[in-house]
This record gives sequence, C-alpha cells and structure tokens, in this order.
Amino acid sequence: MRRALVLALKGKAEVLHHNGIVFRSESLEIPGPSVVRLNYFVKVPLRARASLSRRAVFVRDNFECQYCGRPAENVDHVVPRSRGGEHTWENVVASCRPCNSRKENKAPSDLGMRLRGAPRAPHESVWIVVAADRHIDPTWHQYLRLPEKLSAHLV
Repeated sequence: MRRALVLALKGKAEVLHHNGIVFRSESLEIPGPSVVRLNYFVKVPLRARASLSRRAVFVRDNFECQYCGRPAENVDHVVPRSRGGEHTWENVVASCRPCNSRKENKAPSDLGMRLRGAPRAPHESVWIVVAADRHIDPTWHQYLRLPEKLSAHLV
C-alpha cells in the first residue's frame, strides 16, 4: 500500500479503488489506494515471488487432489524423491491422504493412477493469493484473472 500511495502522490499512478483507510498529514487527507493503474512504465525494485511451498502447491492445484479430485491434505512428489524425482513445480502435486498413502514411493503409472493435469509452475497472479494468505480484496478480482475455482477459496 505504501508503494501505491507514493506512486499516486508522484503522479506515476492513478488510483482506481480505495480501501477505506485514510492517510492524514497536517494539510492533506488521502484515501488509501487498493488498486492503482500506472500512467507509464515504472521499474519494480524487487519482484518477490513465493517459493515452492505446501501452500503454493495447494493454491495452484485449487486445494484438490490431482489424482482423484477430493480435497487435498498432502503434497506428493509424482516421481518419488527416493527414485530420483526433484522438488520442482513439475514434480509436486496436491493429494488427498488415501491417494498419497496408496502411491507411497511408487510412480503413479505403476498403480494405474493418472494425474488430472500436468503439474507446472503457476500463473503469476497465483503468487498474490499465496502471499495474501487467502484473503484477496474483492476489488482485485477483475484485475487478477484468477481461475473461477480458485476464487471460491478466497475468503
């Protein structure tokens, strides 16, 4: 919010939505920006991204088991680490306890299990959901272009 406020004060951004917070000084009263639109390109000093984590995998996979579709409770390595699988976005999926226990340290194909989709690094907007700890300002939805299923998990 601080960066958005500074950009708006410097004329580098236009405030599209306010969040209800008001910043006051001796002679100025400014509504806190919730959504801003840049007037021109502004270099981002640091682009922080969430790392591969349990929460990030759940958000990417919509909190659903990637083998059966039930609510996910665990994170599973498709190619088990004991068999040389890496801890990467392309090898980690959300899974329910029964599927995770059934699979153990085997490949899904050994058990006739199939993934519902190929695991890959998530869309950039998913990082915002991971960082926001499930609460996303409703005014952001139209700008984030999140999958509809994911929006249901945003309290």
